Amino acid sequence: MRKRVIYLEGQIRKAISGFYYVEKDGVIYQCKSRGVFRKRGVHPLVGDFVTFVPDGANDATITVVHERKNELVRPPISNVDQAILVFSIVEPDFSAHLLDRFLTVIESLKIRPVICLTKKDLANEKELAQVEIAAKYYKKIGYKVMKTFIDDENLPEMLKPILNGKTTVLAGQSGVGKSTLLNTVLPTLGLKTGVISEALGRGKHTTRHVELLEVAGGLVADTPGFSSLETDHIEKGELSRYFIEIDQASDYCKFRGCLHLNEPKCEVKKLVEDGEIAKHRYKNYLYFLQEITERKPRYEKHD
Repeated sequence: MRKRVIYLEGQIRKAISGFYYVEKDGVIYQCKSRGVFRKRGVHPLVGDFVTFVPDGANDATITVVHERKNELVRPPISNVDQAILVFSIVEPDFSAHLLDRFLTVIESLKIRPVICLTKKDLANEKELAQVEIAAKYYKKIGYKVMKTFIDDENLPEMLKPILNGKTTVLAGQSGVGKSTLLNTVLPTLGLKTGVISEALGRGKHTTRHVELLEVAGGLVADTPGFSSLETDHIEKGELSRYFIEIDQASDYCKFRGCLHLNEPKCEVKKLVEDGEIAKHRYKNYLYFLQEITERKPRYEKHD
């Protein structure tokens, strides 16, 4: 009698040495992927929702990788809901330009950003005041800006509602405190803090794997991400979608497809002049637009 095949669905929580560890109803199955995936150029990622067939006691074979809503290169992970953007006020100094670059890339991947500021204790009154102005603006246009800082003992409790029900990665410059924040959220992780450890996962010979760990009712990637912030996948006509306030104002521009450069009756330029849209945001939009316009085609023809 032919054995009945049982198909189950779960999520890859860890991938290492060709094995994929899939969670289903609290049980972890050690899976291998079908050879046909390699032929098709499909590589299962941590975060993927998959269909798999149990082969024995907690062993299984992945048969289908379901469609992803997004995927990252570093860390190699898919179906991310949100990114906590860790930015220090000083050492290194807060950079609105870099924050806007993070926001643009993250928005384009359909990932919800959460802005987290660090090193409040090292900043003077002037530096704190400048960053507070920026924080109020980002909050006004719709972003979640954490009112606490990494050195706050109440941070774990304040993070719980943010992490609950979400798959989260951390991102930010080296030295801003990503490892410290991960250690706060995941005390058992034990990541070393400091500049060297902030580069975890970037070395040529590293064997570190990515894992999604259950924290506060959600999943958190156990390594900082977003080492690449290229805009190669963004076309100039869609860039404005990833600037919240510019996207909203675009609906009132005279011309559909307005790039907000020299077009007449551009609502975006009007709001910049009126102070409703921050000048630094518009300046960064123009910078990224020029970057996209001047980039070389992805595929060049050769004679």
